[in-house]
Amino acid sequence: MFVLPLLIATTPDAAAEALRWRQTTLPVARERATQLGLRGAAFPWRTIEGSEGSAYWPAGTAAFHVNADIADAVVRYVQATGDERFERDTGVELLVETARLWRSLGHHDGRGVFHIDGVTGPDEYSAVADDNTYTNLMARANLLAAADACKRHPDRAAELGVDEEESAGWRDAAEAVHLPYNDELGVHEQHAGFTRYQRWDFAGTRADQYPLMLHFPYFDLYRKQVVKQADLVLAMHTRAAYFEEVFDEEQIARNFAYYEPLTVRDSSLSACVQAVLAARTGHLDLAHAYTAEAALMDLADLEHNTRDGLHIASLAGTWTALVAGFGGMRWDEGGLRFTPRLPAGLGRLAFTLRFLGRCLRVEVTPDGATYTLRSGPPLTLRHHGTELTVREGAPAGRPVPLPRQRRAPGHPPHRGPHTR
Repeated sequence: MFVLPLLIATTPDAAAEALRWRQTTLPVARERATQLGLRGAAFPWRTIEGSEGSAYWPAGTAAFHVNADIADAVVRYVQATGDERFERDTGVELLVETARLWRSLGHHDGRGVFHIDGVTGPDEYSAVADDNTYTNLMARANLLAAADACKRHPDRAAELGVDEEESAGWRDAAEAVHLPYNDELGVHEQHAGFTRYQRWDFAGTRADQYPLMLHFPYFDLYRKQVVKQADLVLAMHTRAAYFEEVFDEEQIARNFAYYEPLTVRDSSLSACVQAVLAARTGHLDLAHAYTAEAALMDLADLEHNTRDGLHIASLAGTWTALVAGFGGMRWDEGGLRFTPRLPAGLGRLAFTLRFLGRCLRVEVTPDGATYTLRSGPPLTLRHHGTELTVREGAPAGRPVPLPRQRRAPGHPPHRGPHTR
């Protein structure tokens, strides 16, 4: 979820190789699913050669969302490259086996609503929860993507034993997925019941007691409103990237404002995601601070553990914070869209992307954005909702509107962004 989006948009062959490697580990993943009493494939949380290397089951086995994350990378790669051969030979199998996992892991209740219970989402301070919103949304996308891919490649689907009944079952489950929402607060819940939990005693927590998992028992963290790393916020980033009708802009702003004061960033995987949503909701200086934190994670040894190895996902996330945050880049089957905006501390942002055989250069200044097609046939994209066609040798510039002003969200004491 952090490294492959960067590779897909810059060096797609490397992304394809990473996914082909996942395909080679499917026999082990199928065995793991069988051990757990499930169908399909259960990919590991940590691994070297394909088998599960994580011993702590709430943070390992229960974090089933890794399976949908792999499926998401398949979909992103095919959308960005149009590589039909890859989809047929590699993508369909990965999508089918992960869809089978979700269909066997979840269940329909008496009203037909589809639930996925007892899982751990990205936030490891909320383990073994019911209907984690990120997991449910990613599973829904996985189920629909598998059904669509089988429809495009019926012969390959038949080889994998997929029939119309199974594919229809995936669609039924996807359409019925439960998304927890608190009507009184007007926010989506990280998981079912999360917003009724007691809030963590942030005022009574000293600065030297972070990270919390090193100073407090997990059982206490699990039953409180405290977020280790972006979870519901990550859901808004990943699913809103596909322009789904799950979160409108007002819901995104309300959700972000609710979860910011609960998020302590005891993980290097949080700052870059929070940067994207801060930029999207108009908090550009906050987004700048989070982007710098992600970029300096190892250069400034912010976690005091760079001696053990680089935080590769945070480094890749820095690219996402810049390109998806300040560049406002998103894509789906409808193409590329940009909503660029820069904070006061940045005078220019420039990046290059590969998309459907084109090479596109994007430059953003406080006054406007310029799109330059360096190679390939004409490309139609959207800039702040307005359609724009770019042709090789004819850069196209557009002004950048000012963001809507909103009240700045709060932060847990001692856990604001690192100063640059």
